[in-house]
Amino acid sequence: MGTPDFAVTSLKVLIENNFNIVCVVTAPDKPAGRGQKINQSAVKKFAIKNNIPTLQPVNLKDIKFQEELKSYNSDIQIIVAFRMLPKSVWNMPRLGSINLHASLLPNYRGAAPINWAIINGEKETGVTTFFLKQEIDTGDIIFQEKIDISPDDNAEVVHDNLMITGANLLVKTIQAIIDNKYKETPQTLSKNNKPAPKIYKADCLINWNQPVNIIHNFIRGLSPYPTAWASLKLNNKNIDFKVFKSEKELNNNNYKTGTIVTDNKNYFKIATVDGFISILELQLAGKKRMLVVDFLKGFKQLQDYTVI
Repeated sequence: MGTPDFAVTSLKVLIENNFNIVCVVTAPDKPAGRGQKINQSAVKKFAIKNNIPTLQPVNLKDIKFQEELKSYNSDIQIIVAFRMLPKSVWNMPRLGSINLHASLLPNYRGAAPINWAIINGEKETGVTTFFLKQEIDTGDIIFQEKIDISPDDNAEVVHDNLMITGANLLVKTIQAIIDNKYKETPQTLSKNNKPAPKIYKADCLINWNQPVNIIHNFIRGLSPYPTAWASLKLNNKNIDFKVFKSEKELNNNNYKTGTIVTDNKNYFKIATVDGFISILELQLAGKKRMLVVDFLKGFKQLQDYTVI
């Protein structure tokens, strides 16, 4: 059960390791893009290429869907980047349902574990396999695998690393369940556990009054999606722009926070409380993503603007 590319890698590796995938459950097709063309999920596209039966329920509690799912008589259900399941679904297989989560649980329970780990400046993260229970991301841990987060890794880099690590951990987990050679470890919560709630556009607005390290982590933690953003302001006109890549400069300066420093050719820096954020890749509303040198070619008198 899964929808995005993150889940495809797990499905592919399970097939390569000769596990019998009897069916796939994924999101319904939906319109996407400017043309609103009907789009299939990444998991569905892969399943079709590999001749795997595909179920796309709108409602996971629908009796007809559950009856069809039960007819496949699966021994175990594997959930990777999918929706919350009702008990009648996750309790269906004889060996239970396991989930792959992109964090070292119980830290970063929730919809955006990769983003929040980077935003919070973590130096490592990982993947966890666990048996599903009623509350989301609360089941007993089977295995975990750590990876390092480098200082300039963004969410895309960490996502791709975890995608591969997670797929291999699933193989290990399922084989251990088949061989009955695993131990379940209950999740221990504390006041220091960090959540990973869903991130909305309003949450992605950059606060230039924060320290350089905080802003830099915020930008890379949201890149390339959902993407940190700010606004250029001149008089009463605001122009929104997304920031995909930045560099940090720690230093003492006398510039007011949010002041733009640029030569209008090669660099575009924004003053913070303890240095500068140098913008390397950005995107104006309605335009394509571009390098800062290309942006500056078409945007003159940038120093007349302020950033909010």
